[in-house]
Amino acid sequence: MKIVKSILILFFILITSITSAQVEFVAKASKQKLGINERLRVDFEMNQDGDNFIPPNFTNFTVIGGPNQSVSNSWINGVRTYKKTYSYFLSPKQRGSFTIGQASITIDDEIYKTVPVKVEVTSAVDTPTDPNDPNYIASENIHLVAEISNVNPYLNEAITVVYKLYVSPSIAVDNLNEIDSPRFNDFWSQNIKMQGLKAENTTYNGEDYRYVVYKKVVLYPQKTGKLDLEPLTLDVSMRVPTNRRDIFGSRLMTRVNRKISAGSKTINVKFLPEQGKPVDFTGAVGRFNFNVFASKRVLDASESLQLKVEVRGNGNLKLFNLPKVSLPSSLEVYEPEHNENVQTNLSGMQGSISDSYTVVPQYKGKYPIPSISFSYFDLETKSYKRLTSEEIIIDVSNGPLNSADASKSNSVLSTGKQPVVLNNDQFAFIKTTPNFTPLNSSYFFKTKLFWSLLLLPFLAIPLAIVIRNKKATRDADVYGNRIRKADRLAKKYLKGAKKSLGQKEAFYIALEKALHNYLKAKLHIETNDLSKDKINNLLKEKQVDDEVIKDFGSILENCELARYTPIDIVTMQEDYGKAAKTISLIDKQAR
Repeated sequence: MKIVKSILILFFILITSITSAQVEFVAKASKQKLGINERLRVDFEMNQDGDNFIPPNFTNFTVIGGPNQSVSNSWINGVRTYKKTYSYFLSPKQRGSFTIGQASITIDDEIYKTVPVKVEVTSAVDTPTDPNDPNYIASENIHLVAEISNVNPYLNEAITVVYKLYVSPSIAVDNLNEIDSPRFNDFWSQNIKMQGLKAENTTYNGEDYRYVVYKKVVLYPQKTGKLDLEPLTLDVSMRVPTNRRDIFGSRLMTRVNRKISAGSKTINVKFLPEQGKPVDFTGAVGRFNFNVFASKRVLDASESLQLKVEVRGNGNLKLFNLPKVSLPSSLEVYEPEHNENVQTNLSGMQGSISDSYTVVPQYKGKYPIPSISFSYFDLETKSYKRLTSEEIIIDVSNGPLNSADASKSNSVLSTGKQPVVLNNDQFAFIKTTPNFTPLNSSYFFKTKLFWSLLLLPFLAIPLAIVIRNKKATRDADVYGNRIRKADRLAKKYLKGAKKSLGQKEAFYIALEKALHNYLKAKLHIETNDLSKDKINNLLKEKQVDDEVIKDFGSILENCELARYTPIDIVTMQEDYGKAAKTISLIDKQAR
């Protein structure tokens, strides 16, 4: 009997040791889906004690609490249960689907890692109400409001969105940060620069409040129908009153961090009327003046003049094309230079745009430049307007006569004979260089050409040796070859981007590929490592100037934003030139 009892005890100990040897290390999230104004708790649990706990990098989250450590150790029916937990409290920085990476710990000289946790962050959600909850008190005393100038605009009509933050006198705001910005899809957008935040007194819902204008945006809708404006979300640090009082009877304050949102808005964009729409209408909406100027009206042949087509006024100046000029064939005209002098304020775009043509006459005579028409939709009268320039006569006083024009202008003489028109090329059919061959040809042997061909192989041998050595040196230079390959790839894609100028999607895709391929070869990183922070850190390690790093980041941001906003060809050319210049500067500065 004792032997059986001993065997059972040994078997129980063996089972217990095997069970206890199974290490568990897991990550648990309190929510798989949460609003941007909510908090997330992540627990890292283990069933055995360990050392060297390394948490993941909580990218896209702000750690507002933790790590909090807790230990549970109990015996149930003779079985020991052990649990150790590291807890973190997180606040999301932006919307999207994110992955919380692996945490690691060392247990019995072995490293264990958790499985990554996926979390989806949505727009702000409603929170439960509790009159005694500081978060509820804060929500009732601070409001972010989006004021829209016109919710029923026409296509390409300017509207303004002013974001105002209303704060009750009972609370105090210490700090605020923008954590979720509206992307204004289907709109051309322009932020109005703010000179600080100035608080003013007002009333809100019948109560006394203070408010600041946080942000101003001018929008031009690029689509018709119902368009949604995404909400602006702020992370506000504030102090709110509690029910407790100090020894002097004053109410104690507690600090609260809260995310507030302006809420989504809907804009109903109307079609421009079809009735009375001119054939040459290109989308101009506003109120404009139209002029065509010539820098000279009297000049000599081969001299140049500037022909300027200009539109000035208030409206969507950057979002339509100027009319083209039609000139006589005797006037040589070059591609126009586009210029913009536009300021954007709460009333929309104001200023002028122009195309300047360089015109060079070839022959003497008088040449008319026909009148040009420009059409736009007037928002005040709700009708289309057409503006027409005056005809311009260009008088070329000195220069050769156009043979075609001269034959027309010369009248037939009374004798009935047509005068002969002289042509500088009348003897062009006569050869000026003879190709005679001597009657007595010399032999090829012992000629200069013979000796040159004879010595050529001997001269090529040392040249081939030099070329081979240089090629071997070049092939051994692995790093240099990689840089040269990067340059070739960058030039290839930049060439493709240049060919795609005017085609927004194709241009910015090619430009972004060029920048990414250059970085991968230059900084020795893979595509999945191309984060903004890592790029900045690696470029700083290469001793690249901060201004160049900033320019490179801005180009990548432009490539991303360009997919959602209208871009003209002038902006594309500027981005192309900036990209080429930035790559060149990085090559020069990188160590």
